[in-house]
Amino acid sequence: MQDHFNRLADFLDSQVSGGRQYTCWFSAESSDFVRFNRGLIRQPGHVKQSMLSLELIDGMRHANSTVTLSGDPASDCELLERTLTSLHGQLPDLPDDPHLLISTECQSTQQRSASQLPPASEMVNDILRVARGHDMVGILAAGPVVRGFANSHGQRNWHETSSFNLDWSIYQSGDKAVKTAYAGQDWDQTLLHAKFQASLEQLVLLGRAPVRIAPGAYRAYLAPAALNEIIGMLNWDGVSEKSLRTRQSSLRRMRDEGVRLNPAISLCENTAEGLAPGFQSAGFIKPSRVCLIDRGRLAGSLVSPRTAREYGIETNGAGAGEAMASIDLAAGDLPVRDTLAALGTGILVSNLWYLNYSDRASCRMTGMTRFASFWVEDGAIVAPLEVMRFDESIYRLLGDKLLGLTRERELLIDNDSYGARGTSSARMPGALVKDFTFVL
Repeated sequence: MQDHFNRLADFLDSQVSGGRQYTCWFSAESSDFVRFNRGLIRQPGHVKQSMLSLELIDGMRHANSTVTLSGDPASDCELLERTLTSLHGQLPDLPDDPHLLISTECQSTQQRSASQLPPASEMVNDILRVARGHDMVGILAAGPVVRGFANSHGQRNWHETSSFNLDWSIYQSGDKAVKTAYAGQDWDQTLLHAKFQASLEQLVLLGRAPVRIAPGAYRAYLAPAALNEIIGMLNWDGVSEKSLRTRQSSLRRMRDEGVRLNPAISLCENTAEGLAPGFQSAGFIKPSRVCLIDRGRLAGSLVSPRTAREYGIETNGAGAGEAMASIDLAAGDLPVRDTLAALGTGILVSNLWYLNYSDRASCRMTGMTRFASFWVEDGAIVAPLEVMRFDESIYRLLGDKLLGLTRERELLIDNDSYGARGTSSARMPGALVKDFTFVL
């Protein structure tokens, strides 16, 4: 794929002249998708696709178009030629863009991670063995994902990585299920078996009569998947420099008023250890690490080229949405094996869903528990918990209410495959908190 992309970039070099420039963003994958139902294969499939987003620039005017490539050099060059003709025709009618910032430094990079994955058939056989006899539903997505960039200045960037994401649930009855995920770049059937066995242990507990608790504040342990939903809400303009400056950010009080979180909270965009490329669609290179919250203090933000141009500051290679793609929340010192004992009496929250802001200015969120959440007494799971709605502020939840973060962290890979597989990921510990507020 890289040779084909380079040929297309060379073709664009020969076609764009007269003071005009181009940038192009290449996105491709060769993915195996296998859906499971009742512990059996429901639908296997393979997707091989590549797309190219082409932007033509004339001064401060620019137009763009995205095309699906065939993989045949002659056909794709012909397609790009037609696309360029269309973009040339649009430019005279477009206004100047005052916030357009173009990368003129030629910073070519290549990042290629050799695949450590076994054939999809081997992974599927491992899954079928552990799922035999259980009402398991889920999807496996695996294979290489590619991103590339080129521009008129001769810059070439290439990023290729292989990963897998197995997202599944085991159903007990009705709406009672245990949801689990296993993701990474190295397939380990022993770890898969361990995760599945842990799910089965929780499945047995789901058979007990559920407990209904009154609304109120409870001691709680948030598993990494649940905490990731909360931290992920900060991608809704929370760590965006543009939103901080326009006071739309949910974290604006941390900048404007000096509000702090618990000193145990250190959050960064860790591109070096994530799955996302180290460059973005306009060709700007990302630092290996951007510190956003340092020991409870707001230490930085994500700055896109447009925001950099508008406010006269430096960009740090953030995308247009100024959202984290490689979330890294630092670990604590609480061993996972001791979490229930440390919890004592309270709630084990495995998953959260339907999150939204209830008060953005106060960084207050609402959402619901999902699937296997349990009532715990004296460090032992007593019974499943009926679905509850929480309403809580990050300033409190990860502030004075935070009791500790787990020493072990979990790699969580974005399971979005709408149109194409995503490259976002998170390394997330679990969190022990006091007075987690449930309202319904």
